Amino acid sequence: MKRFVIFGAGEFLADCYEPRQGDYLLAADGGYAHLKAMGLKPDGILGDFDSLGYVPPDARVFPTEKDDTDSMLAVRLGLEMGYRDFLLLGCLDGKRLDHTLANLQTLLFLASHGARGYLVGETYLVTAAFREELVFPETCRGILSLFCMGEPASGVCIRGLKYPLEGGALTADFPLGVSNRFLGQESRISVREGVLLVMWDRVNGLPRRCFEEETA
Repeated sequence: MKRFVIFGAGEFLADCYEPRQGDYLLAADGGYAHLKAMGLKPDGILGDFDSLGYVPPDARVFPTEKDDTDSMLAVRLGLEMGYRDFLLLGCLDGKRLDHTLANLQTLLFLASHGARGYLVGETYLVTAAFREELVFPETCRGILSLFCMGEPASGVCIRGLKYPLEGGALTADFPLGVSNRFLGQESRISVREGVLLVMWDRVNGLPRRCFEEETA
């Protein structure tokens, strides 16, 4: 599946992104500097450019005072173009905690629109799971944490991890799903209703995803 790759203004390691044929590279404001430093040419550029400090050629310029963050503008564009797989780099480990939280909400926006998105950080990968199952291979090591976002998440199953759960519920006011651990075997996370924010060590890579209709 072709990916829509968004480069934000936050810091990230160069090895966080491995180019794949067919990727659409979108520079969101300060992300343009990251692309230049990596020797990559963006397919699109947008933002209000308050972070970058200047407007690159052929950029789509938006006002500073707006409802959408630059990351959200980029996500909306990708959805309009028909993309359903999103990687967001420089959107997790920045100096602005408020923008990090906004980007976590952006993952929920993608999930609610039938798309799958990942925040790619120096240490962690983060995604939002909505009525689906994530399958991690036996090679995974380290910590995996789950957080309920918004309404209570029900029908939550955790299998193959240190702390299992079968048909349980997670709520946004108690961090029950924090600091679980891989055990060197295939593991699965599923949710029937509600949204789970899932984060794990980046070195483990991306899981296989099965939506509700695939697992019914």
